[in-house]
Amino acid sequence: MRILLVEDDLVLRTTLAIGLRAEEHEVLVAADGRTALDALREDAPDLVVLDLGLPDIPGLEVLQSLRTWSRLPVIVLSARTDSQDKVGALDAGADDYVTKPFGVDELHARIRSAGRRGAVTAAPVVTEHLRIDVAARQASRDGAPVRLTPTEWAILEVLLRHPGRLVGRADLLHEVWGPAYDRETNYLRTYMATLRKKLEVDPSRPVHLVTEPGLGHRFTLEPGA
Repeated sequence: MRILLVEDDLVLRTTLAIGLRAEEHEVLVAADGRTALDALREDAPDLVVLDLGLPDIPGLEVLQSLRTWSRLPVIVLSARTDSQDKVGALDAGADDYVTKPFGVDELHARIRSAGRRGAVTAAPVVTEHLRIDVAARQASRDGAPVRLTPTEWAILEVLLRHPGRLVGRADLLHEVWGPAYDRETNYLRTYMATLRKKLEVDPSRPVHLVTEPGLGHRFTLEPGA
């Protein structure tokens, strides 16, 4: 399993990374929230271990940003023992909450449990020409594999959560790039054009990746839907 470990304490981060690698996990590390958000978009981890007390962006905000576009399993680490902190993290979308100090064996057990829950995903989307499995990060057109970038997968995941429904431009920007992005519609034009080239039989006449000018985008399962 590829795990993103987000922890600002160097000693604890190093200790946990060594322990996780000993369990044959691939470990990515981040010491602050901005690095974590970049890694989430670019490195496609399978699970996140997230400290709440980060030096720049609070861990809770990192979690809330992630939950706008992904259901990736997240285990929160925190020295806060107040039940309201735990409730707040779980309400924000955490899959589990581990209070410091904790035993390494306990964390490993919780990672195994969260990983099993995260493996329960929606069925792949299959159309006449396409097969898209967001959970497995696998796509094909007419049987030929198609390679997509992490950002392209993030856009597809948002659109496929609302099949046939229009997703507004601002909503799509927020879910993929974060709440600070409102007007960067050039990002969407660029990525949607690339997705059409990769997934549509005729990119100039898209069947599935439809743009409503000035409004947003939608993924339609059937032609003309």
